[in-house]
Amino acid sequence: MTRTILQIDGMACGMCEAHINDAVRRAFQVKKVSSSHKKGQTEILSEEPLDEEKLKKTIAATGYQVVSLQAGPYEKKGFSFFSR
Repeated sequence: MTRTILQIDGMACGMCEAHINDAVRRAFQVKKVSSSHKKGQTEILSEEPLDEEKLKKTIAATGYQVVSLQAGPYEKKGFSFFSR
């Protein structure tokens, strides 16, 4: 599983978040995508690494700009009573 974090310039409200999330879902097969206009950030979880150039173009087509992009392996953190 891959986690991709984008810093995005131009998001100002919940509709901005929705536009970005919808564009990502249409262009890529992802497990989860969530955006925060307050943080200026979008987080994407996918089975395989995403094409970074295609991702930047997809976001640009919605009227926003990708400022930075970080991608790396993601492991779901489980909840356990035994880890205390």
